[in-house]
Amino acid sequence: MAQAFRDEEALQEKPNNKENFKRIGRYLVPYKKQVILLLLVILLANIIMILGPYLTSLVIDVVIPNGDTRLLVMIIITYAILTVLSGWTTRYRLWHITLLGQDVLKDMRSDLFIHIQTLSFSFFDSRPHGSILIRVVNYINNLSNILSSGLINVISDVISVMVTLIIMLAIDVRLTLYSIILLPILLWVTLIIKNKQRKAYDELSQKQSKLNSYIHESIAGIKTTQSFTRESLNHSVFSDVSNQQRDAWMNAVKVQFLLGPIVQNIAIITVSFIYFAGIRGLGVNVTTGVLIAFVAYVNNFWNPIVNIGNFYNSIVSGSVYLERIFNMMDIKPEIEDAPDAFDMPDVEGHVTFDNVTFGYEENQTIFENLNFEVEAGETIALVGPTGAGKSTITNMISRFYDVREGAILVDGIDIRDVTVNSLRDQIGVMLQETFIFSGTILENIRYGQLDATEEEIIEAAKIVKAHDFISELKNGYHTYIHEKGSSLSVGQRQLISFARTLLANPKVLILDEATSSIDTQTEILLQEGLNRLLEGRTAFIVAHRLSTIRNSDRIFYIGDKKILEAGSHDELMEKQGRYYTLYKTQSELLSSI
Repeated sequence: MAQAFRDEEALQEKPNNKENFKRIGRYLVPYKKQVILLLLVILLANIIMILGPYLTSLVIDVVIPNGDTRLLVMIIITYAILTVLSGWTTRYRLWHITLLGQDVLKDMRSDLFIHIQTLSFSFFDSRPHGSILIRVVNYINNLSNILSSGLINVISDVISVMVTLIIMLAIDVRLTLYSIILLPILLWVTLIIKNKQRKAYDELSQKQSKLNSYIHESIAGIKTTQSFTRESLNHSVFSDVSNQQRDAWMNAVKVQFLLGPIVQNIAIITVSFIYFAGIRGLGVNVTTGVLIAFVAYVNNFWNPIVNIGNFYNSIVSGSVYLERIFNMMDIKPEIEDAPDAFDMPDVEGHVTFDNVTFGYEENQTIFENLNFEVEAGETIALVGPTGAGKSTITNMISRFYDVREGAILVDGIDIRDVTVNSLRDQIGVMLQETFIFSGTILENIRYGQLDATEEEIIEAAKIVKAHDFISELKNGYHTYIHEKGSSLSVGQRQLISFARTLLANPKVLILDEATSSIDTQTEILLQEGLNRLLEGRTAFIVAHRLSTIRNSDRIFYIGDKKILEAGSHDELMEKQGRYYTLYKTQSELLSSI
């Protein structure tokens, strides 16, 4: 089963990291006031940092030799004020950088979630849901360090390096050159580590996605797993996938930790150079105070370099996550509004398929030159063998998929010419697998019409025969149910879905095996509600239980990429064709049970 999870995006040979971080920068634009204040505070912190070693050099070179007590007191007071200010700038920076980073992450997560909701069914058909989830949660969270404590901090560190370098050059050019003599080596080592680290984190992100996908699938299929007693097999597969993720993690961490020690060692060697230059000569002549201050400035120079190196590690690993996130954001929905799309006017429900050719894949054809016309208010039943395309017809009407050739018209309007939302607002869809959201029964029914009153909700439930069982629950319509409605029977979930659809009051209704999970007795009770539901609406009913469609105005028998038979139940039975054979076979099978 683990092999089923393929890597969704291959590692790009030349990742566009520059563009990716520009896109992050655009998320900072709404917060430019906060960014400017942060930069001012950072500048103040750097001024304080510069003054510290300078005051120390004054004490050593001036105060101590001259015994200048008055100057010493002034330096102590100044140092105390600077210490308080330094503490304030540190607190301000940490708090507001974290807040800014979390705001940006919230905006990015929101944009990603909104974008995912616009993607076509084909996107979700071809990807494990776990690999989608990991981008919205894990990958965004992995960027937290970059945005909450990295992006602005690295600006602070860059400013600190530049200011310190200027001060060092002003003190002594030759000492400064000794201080940065190993900088080219550091840059060379960084470039070597960069590619290894990026590949390691790309491998890690793929293994994390694979693990998350398997966990999601295993939880979703837990009933099947337990029914077939496959817990041990699943654990074996999980252990294998988990071990792969662990190995990838350890490899990524090993590469990541290479840069920090290298920078620290270079900093130590640099201080040694300064010691020999200042103490042993080498053409450098400075006072003791200036030398001590210079060593402090060298530390102030290399400490930000270390921080920048650590941030660079985060950048390299974060660039992999950014690449995944923005790749998903850049996926264009297959179903989009045309540039000149208009809102669908109130429809009567006249549906036409005009020479429709369709296939889910390029090399697949499910329908070829399909033609039929349905009058407003007509009920059409779709029957035929599994895989013939019954549900495909309903999916195309709702524009979950676009036709390859031809057109689908509603009231004479090509559905590709109107906005998707305005079209789907007037189409009610009920599927065999009804999804119940976590929340109250009232909220689940109201999902079909968010401004519906409680009285309207109860009336809809009464019509579809859901009111009786809801009233028997402890809290009635305010009973809280968990995701997928696990505390309800399959039939009860279907009745709630019927009430939800009725409340939405669609002009075109699609029932795709909507009554298959309801027992015969409940179906008899529901029939009156179904008649109310179908009243005045154009309806397409997909059903394997043929007894539920006998009263349909017409029945389409689907097969061989077209409609093979069409007519009322009586007409098709009299014809004694495919529908007749299917109906007789099903009737004999049911009578023998």
